[in-house]
Amino acid sequence: MQISNLRLWIAAVLVYAFLYIPLVIVVVYSFNDSKLNAEWVGFTLFWYEALFNNIEMLAAVRNSLIIAVSASILATILGTMAGLAIHRYKLKVLPVIVFTPIAMPEILLGVSLLLFFLQVLNLTLGLVSIIIAHTTFCIGFVAIIVRARLKDMDWCIFEAARDLGASPWQSFRLVTLPLIMPAVIAGALMSFTLSIDDFVITFFTKGVGEPILPIQIYTMIKVAVTPEINAISSLLMLLTLAMIIISTKLDSSVLRAGSIR
Repeated sequence: MQISNLRLWIAAVLVYAFLYIPLVIVVVYSFNDSKLNAEWVGFTLFWYEALFNNIEMLAAVRNSLIIAVSASILATILGTMAGLAIHRYKLKVLPVIVFTPIAMPEILLGVSLLLFFLQVLNLTLGLVSIIIAHTTFCIGFVAIIVRARLKDMDWCIFEAARDLGASPWQSFRLVTLPLIMPAVIAGALMSFTLSIDDFVITFFTKGVGEPILPIQIYTMIKVAVTPEINAISSLLMLLTLAMIIISTKLDSSVLRAGSIR
């Protein structure tokens, strides 16, 4: 092995170690038989039991899942439509409208949405306001992924479907959607991930008495970082890993179905 290649491998190992070793430590210390994470005392499942008996934490998880699922569904639908519109019509104003929430600092977006909900819509802050806020900044991410997928496709395929008698809806449902489905799934997965762990925008748009997971964890770590926090973090990592595996399998099945057609 050449020296340059060896250096690249060492650099890659160090980078990935920097990324993944903290995650491994979080998982390992979620089984630590101690109230603090200062040192390893012994193995226990107590903190997972305590987590599932923590009513406030379970309520926060439930609310966060409702928000993340709702926001990802809405953002995927609207982001897919936006990506198609940007690719098809080439209007300069469309990318500005769609991608501005991505470029804006989260604290500015959170404050502006808070003022919009209270002063313009007169909306009571709660789960609905958080879902709207999360959908707003997730749309741009879905649109970027869908637009990138469409760039690699020949638009003549869709025109041929129209020439063969397909209606616009049939052309989209039978030709366009199967071809961009991997991008749609990736956008939905990214939206879910961004929504479930967002803190800043959630902090500004949440109501009183609605526990949300990131804010609940922040409230807990202000006192001390206990293994219970490691336990909920480990379960979130497991959920994310499961979603990635399912998404990969769905992508493969969609691509196989598209090749058969």
